Amino acid sequence: MKRIIALFALLGLAMSAAEIPEQDTRNTYTPDYNTHVQMPVFTTREAWLERAAFLRKQILSSAGLLPMPEKAPVHAEVYGRLERDGYSIEKVLLETYPGFYLGGNLYRPRGKQGPFPGVASPHGHWAYGRLENQPLASVPGRCINLARQGFVVFTYDMIGYNDTTQAPHGDRAPRFAGPRESLWSISAMGMQLWDSIRAVDFLTSLPDVDASRIAATGASGGGTQTFLLMAVEDRIKAAAPVNMISAYMQGDNCEEAANLRLRANNMMFGAMMAPRPLLLVSASGDWTRHTPNEEFPAIQSIYRLLGAEQNVENVHVDSVHNYNKQSREAVYTFFGAKLLGATGPVTETRYQVEQIQDVLALYGRQRPANAVTHEQLIANLIADAKRGIEQLRPRDAESLTRAREAFRERLAFSIMASKPAAGDVICEKQGAPAAGEMLLLGRRGMGDHVPAMWLAPGKPNPEVAPTLVVHPDGVAWLRRSAEDANGLVKGILNRGGVVLGIDAFQTGGAQAPRKRSARDFTVFNQTDDANRVQDILTALAYLQGRTKAPAVNLVGLEMGGVWSCFARALAGQGVNLAADLAQFPAETDQEYLDKFFIPGLRKAGDFRAAVVLDSQGRLLLHNAGGEFPVDWLKASSPSADVRTGRASETELLAWVAPEPPPAKTRRGKR
Repeated sequence: MKRIIALFALLGLAMSAAEIPEQDTRNTYTPDYNTHVQMPVFTTREAWLERAAFLRKQILSSAGLLPMPEKAPVHAEVYGRLERDGYSIEKVLLETYPGFYLGGNLYRPRGKQGPFPGVASPHGHWAYGRLENQPLASVPGRCINLARQGFVVFTYDMIGYNDTTQAPHGDRAPRFAGPRESLWSISAMGMQLWDSIRAVDFLTSLPDVDASRIAATGASGGGTQTFLLMAVEDRIKAAAPVNMISAYMQGDNCEEAANLRLRANNMMFGAMMAPRPLLLVSASGDWTRHTPNEEFPAIQSIYRLLGAEQNVENVHVDSVHNYNKQSREAVYTFFGAKLLGATGPVTETRYQVEQIQDVLALYGRQRPANAVTHEQLIANLIADAKRGIEQLRPRDAESLTRAREAFRERLAFSIMASKPAAGDVICEKQGAPAAGEMLLLGRRGMGDHVPAMWLAPGKPNPEVAPTLVVHPDGVAWLRRSAEDANGLVKGILNRGGVVLGIDAFQTGGAQAPRKRSARDFTVFNQTDDANRVQDILTALAYLQGRTKAPAVNLVGLEMGGVWSCFARALAGQGVNLAADLAQFPAETDQEYLDKFFIPGLRKAGDFRAAVVLDSQGRLLLHNAGGEFPVDWLKASSPSADVRTGRASETELLAWVAPEPPPAKTRRGKR
């Protein structure tokens, strides 16, 4: 957990402001795929390597690949060999996921002695996909030339193209996945990244391929596939993403998934290739037009930190969006130098492409009998996610420890939240009315603006732990409860306890306009609910830092109890939880979409993950719905108190601040 917290802390390094802004930056800055982004400045090798490790897990989590699925055999069918001058072409069908088939072509050298370097060659959004052949982009042309030069090349489909049409493509209707699927981290981007990983598995399994010399290259959407693959796959030893790594455009639909570019961008993903050889090919007529002066120097700075500046290059082509002959020759020369030991420029030889029907893997053929439909694929992915969660069900002390470790990471990368270190919490006093202190809380460098209220008792009782109360009405509810003679807050104060309340994100006084309409909103921004969890974690860090108490209480009321349940799961030691679960239907996807929307939350373990982690302190969960995983809670903490009815404020007061037993009279006194 400490490592995860440290990695999350790095997210704020790019922002230097320590003060709390007048408006919450999470409302005023809502980037999308066309926002001009910047590369954070990293001054040490260690800082970058920490961030790169975090980004790798961020990508995998976003893609639904954290944890990495089990790799079943791909049952590769390689057939229909065509022998040509200096190369051969074969049709390929891979079962990358049970019942899901990826089509492609394998180009091999002829007349040369192997083993050869391998090249994974994803295509972009060209009309004919991997079979596109026109002056601006010829996928067969580059594969033929690479094979003649001594590479084994596997070019394969995006989802929805050519042979791979069991599911629709990401930017076509019907779409591959929507908000409901995002709860399970299912997206076209994730499926295509998985296909790319399996393509590398296939390449490295071939006897004529040197598994230690694998490269990847593609343009446009294929460029995105290239840099995401190289970011998570150490087996990629050289890469050339073409016309895609940009500070001005981050990709569209099948190149996106929730949380993927939250405080991250394509320049950072490109830099994750360091120190391995990387060629950026850019063009004067598209969104990479600034690469020589902006994106390339930014990525080059990371290579410089790692002492590998000689391994990154940029070739800038005067053209519109492309993977044309000039761009291809730049890649041939780069791969030749890095993987074949060649010297000097490599020029393209003339080539002739095949008739489309002669290289389609499924032309005149049917898919295997076990092929699934799009709907079945989605259902199977969700079923697999549920099985993966069930495998972590605690059964003894050892499995409980394992479950906590796994769920802590999965929840952290789904919610993208963590409890900040005490030194990273900022507090500004706004006034001291008779009822208590008005505060603003935030995280250093993150631009948060969290209204809060601090209430201290007239006679502090060190036996009563400080309490954070979270309610959808925020500070206004806290004030009412403190003024009510029978209120929960009034009772805690009367018994000597400190109380802190907050207006969690977009509640109470924190409500403000926020642009949420963009389709790609969750790719770049946290949802309101994820931000509420973060604000609770920030308030807990402030409460613990200010009071120095060994343990604090977290009391969540109404939907604030659901937010608090997940905040407690990420809060670490020293936090006791009393949470109203608001009868939340824990097994119903639509309820998450309507009431507690955090992409990836169900894939991460939802309430099962939360209760496994919440059971590390005193725990009272009440108003639990019929779908709540009571069995998981009891397996994690047999003594935990879980109730289907709502606890009264009197019961909550007794839990937070037990009334001391009456003092014993001294002997002889009446």
